[in-house]
Amino acid sequence: MHTTAQTHGPLFGRQFETQCLGELIDAARAGRGGALVLRGEAGIGKSRLLAHVQGAAAGFCVLRVGGTQHEAELPFAALHQLCLPVLEHLAELPAHHRQALRIAFDLESGTPDVLRVGLATLGLLTAAGQKCPVLCVVDDAHWLDAASLKALAFLARRVSTEPVTMVFAVRLPCEASELDALPSLNVGRLSDVDAQALLAAQSHERLDAQVRDRLVAEARGNPLALLVLPRAGGFAPPEPSSVPHRVAHRFRTMMSSLSEQARLLLTVAGADPTGDPQLLWLAGRRLGIDLSAAGASATASGLVEFGTRVRFYHPLARAAAYDGATPDERRLAHRVLAEVTDQVSDPDRRAWHRAQAAAVPDEDIAAELERSASRARARGGVVATAAFLERAAELSLDAERRITRTVAAVRAHLDAGATDKAAALLTTVERSGLSEFQQAEADLLRGRIALTRIDDNGGPALMLRAARRFADLDPKRSRESYLEALEMSLLVGRANGVTDLVLAEAKTTPAHAPDLLDALEALAANGHQAAVPLIRKALDSTEDALWDRHPALAIILAAELWDPDAHVRIIEWLLKNGRASGSPLVLRLGLAQAASAAALTGDLDEAMAAIAEEEAIADATGAPPVIYHRLQLAAMRGRRQEALTLFEAVTATATVMGQVISNVHWAGAVLHNSLGEYPEALAAARRAVADGELFVSGFALPELVEAAVRCGEHAAAADALASLTERTQASATRSGLGIAAYVRGLVRGTEEDYQEAIDHLTDTPMLPYRARAHLLYGEWLRRQGRRQDCRPQLRTAHQLFSDAGLEAFSRRAADELRASGETARSRTGHARDQLTMQELLIARLVAAGATSKEVASRLFISPRTVDAHLRNIYRKLGVTSRRQLRERPDLRSAG
Repeated sequence: MHTTAQTHGPLFGRQFETQCLGELIDAARAGRGGALVLRGEAGIGKSRLLAHVQGAAAGFCVLRVGGTQHEAELPFAALHQLCLPVLEHLAELPAHHRQALRIAFDLESGTPDVLRVGLATLGLLTAAGQKCPVLCVVDDAHWLDAASLKALAFLARRVSTEPVTMVFAVRLPCEASELDALPSLNVGRLSDVDAQALLAAQSHERLDAQVRDRLVAEARGNPLALLVLPRAGGFAPPEPSSVPHRVAHRFRTMMSSLSEQARLLLTVAGADPTGDPQLLWLAGRRLGIDLSAAGASATASGLVEFGTRVRFYHPLARAAAYDGATPDERRLAHRVLAEVTDQVSDPDRRAWHRAQAAAVPDEDIAAELERSASRARARGGVVATAAFLERAAELSLDAERRITRTVAAVRAHLDAGATDKAAALLTTVERSGLSEFQQAEADLLRGRIALTRIDDNGGPALMLRAARRFADLDPKRSRESYLEALEMSLLVGRANGVTDLVLAEAKTTPAHAPDLLDALEALAANGHQAAVPLIRKALDSTEDALWDRHPALAIILAAELWDPDAHVRIIEWLLKNGRASGSPLVLRLGLAQAASAAALTGDLDEAMAAIAEEEAIADATGAPPVIYHRLQLAAMRGRRQEALTLFEAVTATATVMGQVISNVHWAGAVLHNSLGEYPEALAAARRAVADGELFVSGFALPELVEAAVRCGEHAAAADALASLTERTQASATRSGLGIAAYVRGLVRGTEEDYQEAIDHLTDTPMLPYRARAHLLYGEWLRRQGRRQDCRPQLRTAHQLFSDAGLEAFSRRAADELRASGETARSRTGHARDQLTMQELLIARLVAAGATSKEVASRLFISPRTVDAHLRNIYRKLGVTSRRQLRERPDLRSAG
């Protein structure tokens, strides 16, 4: 959006705002970046403040871009415009960053990755900042294309160590949720005193006091109103409508006073989001407009300025020029713009203008929009894809094609996170008399929408209804829909009870080859002994891999088999695939599972590093971080207050449900057992088992048995042991058999069970459980009066727990050793105890030989930010070089 409003003269009543902007500029001059979002109603002076900060940035490289209300959703268009003046630095970037920007800017074929584009843009601005500080000014950010807005928000969160300042302007009540995490400043209305001063400064003659007071009262502190409304030559009676509405009405009044050709020229200018005067002149000539006369008249009105760009006085002036025209005039403007837009260099904008020019359905235009949607999808523009498909559906003559395109648009809106738009559009197609197959597709989409809404519990039922509809039409699709319902429920953390519903209905599907649903049905009906062979077949299949289609379900089933090796294989595949494809969702799932596996195997350093990397990607994409792996880490680490605070915070969160709550219960059971707080552990374990969640309920059984035995509830312990034994004997993994053996020792009190547990667990990665086997065996020996025999077991347990950083279990082992007459050795300090999770990850990566640029690329931050973290790491660890980091044994390779 190009505007010229209020860009000159003194600022009145904006001392605080200008001070904040001045501090940002001063910080950038000192090498410290920052960002600020200015929010306020139309006409409140945001653009004037942007002009002020530009004026204050003497010696800066100033980059400017603005959103346009009528801009087609062309991905990365705004980012490209912002970066054009500094593209000369593209050659200074690493090859993969150069490629990311070239793909985003349509200079090279490929699918853009928003994270890599954001990081490459950071590198580009950092390169530009080597010569002078950089100021990025982003006006009307709420109208930017979605891909650019995400990239700029990513950038703004990462400039703190660079000489880069970013200032955004967002109109209220419009939303730009990607910017919500940035510092913001609400630009309020002027006081009467400041309003009077502004009036006096812009008036060429002294105003009568009564007139002045009336103007001030009517403008309600809105600077644009004070500048524009007095031009009416008198004021209308007070209106109840908002000040921006009255300003817009004034602009329309000014439009109406122009000649017909001048109005048409402004309508065309309002319809063209590029602000390219050459395009406007070509369109004007096609319309037979006298450009000299019409341009002079439009300029004299003050509504627009023609220069190297076409600039409207204010977005409300552009809206008046476009919205104030008749529908026929708007269509004419778009038609002529389509005619003068190059079909080869800008096919998508041409298609959009053609679509806006159409008054009736047109299959040729609809097909062209479909092609534009395909190009947008290939370039990562899911919002653009949805917009093109939605308009293509509206212009479709054939009913079947209209439905197909509408359903495709719904999917695109869902991929873009626009669930409300998806739901509204789906409602329109559901009224069209769908076939049974189409209705099943609609139910599936409606279920996906519901699952993303916290207050809507109907998602699983809708997806199951879709599966029922598919049953006779496409049995294979029906079975896959049942699994999709379960997978989606797992991914959003709302799978409680869904498995039972899925299995109850899946029984009714026609005859089929054995599949994963059969395995799950066997598990529910006949137990693990019957189900394990089918589950193993599904997990081990390399053709049409379960990991690829349903990764969450694959992970849960591997854990249900007590098979850490299968779990690791899936994690390795997720990480490799996520890094190769650039998919944030797949990579975050892989990192979350890597953290979970590391916590369960006692590698707290790896767990903390994986959590830090997952959180870095979540921050980069604007998504909330995954929580369950943090619960598991807190439980294993055993810091009581820290863990309980986390549990309470998670439980209190309104969006938390299902598996997350089950994980809280399991984590609570582990924590309280480690602290010797057995009644609390028993209560938590019972809740976790009662939740019935795959994986969690099984892993809670050892906690339940231990707590029940310590509380004297032997019947409960025996029942839990029987359930655990049935599971672990069926899977027959050394990990499962070892855990079941020491639990059996707790219940039966037989030495052979403890010895069997240690034998099974010795060569497994399940360090916490191996250490617990030694601890429980040592505790049992001491209680048998065998003090000499118990000490080696307790010593081993303490060493394993202590070296791994499992603090509560370590203290418990130390207390038992002390009771046996031996003092446990104290543990030396570890890097994990002194560093934050992000610092630990950076230290491990650097110790493994990574450069600052390589670390920056992995964590989506700048190299300068990495160096700032390193300075903190050196200070905390008492080292001064990368070599010393490499020499520390507690900073093993992060891989």
